[in-house]
Amino acid sequence: MSAPVVRPFRRADRDQLTDLVNQHVAAVVPGVSVSVNTVLGHLERRPGEFLTDPWVAERTTLVAELGASVVAAAHLLRYRAGAEVGEDYRDAAEINWFVHRPPASFQPGTEIAADLLMHACLAQLARWNARVRYADGALPAPLVHGVPHNWPHVRAVYERAGFRHVGDTEVVLLARVADLPAAPALPGVTAVRTLGECGTRFTARADGLALGFVEVDTALARPERHTRAAGLADVGNLHIEPAHYGTGLEHWLLAQAADWLRLCGVDRLAAYETAGEDALHGLLPEAGFREVTRTDRGWEHRPG
Repeated sequence: MSAPVVRPFRRADRDQLTDLVNQHVAAVVPGVSVSVNTVLGHLERRPGEFLTDPWVAERTTLVAELGASVVAAAHLLRYRAGAEVGEDYRDAAEINWFVHRPPASFQPGTEIAADLLMHACLAQLARWNARVRYADGALPAPLVHGVPHNWPHVRAVYERAGFRHVGDTEVVLLARVADLPAAPALPGVTAVRTLGECGTRFTARADGLALGFVEVDTALARPERHTRAAGLADVGNLHIEPAHYGTGLEHWLLAQAADWLRLCGVDRLAAYETAGEDALHGLLPEAGFREVTRTDRGWEHRPG
């Protein structure tokens, strides 16, 4: 068995790296994959992170090669120390994502390669002399962030290296648009469609008052990235005025959104909630959403 080698990413690695990324994506969310162009573009900038990406001072991507195969890869970021950078990110560095093939009988040595790559990542973070070291699993695909529970092999590498989960656990849910509930009868309530903070907003109004709203984002798959996520949208915001809980308004709003999503050719709708907190008293499971994964967000290097 040849010894693994860790080195900087080369453009010739692009197909193998994309395959490795898509294997990890496929274990988290059904029917989503990313193109080579998406992965290469992500190594240069993260267009979806319009707040934090401008704060990045340096980026580097490392791979571990075993024989002729790229079996592990990591993307690292260093943030500037200027006052314009958010406090949590100021003078910080992170492993933005880390992927590797799990141990397999047909290719022994992948776990060794992953640990060797992690050692190189920690050495790079040390050279950057960052104030704090973070880790994540933010691959360039919808719904994939944090360290999903579907990646125990990645979690194990992080924990062996001294990273600890210090943030929240997020539940990712998915529903077929066809399974969303029909609109209950709510006399006097009308829907107003506008642009919201996180997508297209549907506001329920009665007697001139806003009773609640839902926002859906149908732009998860940017056309220029050629991401195979067509037909997927997510709930950006869902808010009901407390006085209208339990009136059926939640299902009514989702039904308005579902009609629009069908016109958009969307057949799946994702939503998120923090573990241990029922979204609107358990609305999402009642409305046809099912849990597809849990992901641990917020990892920090705390050796020892």
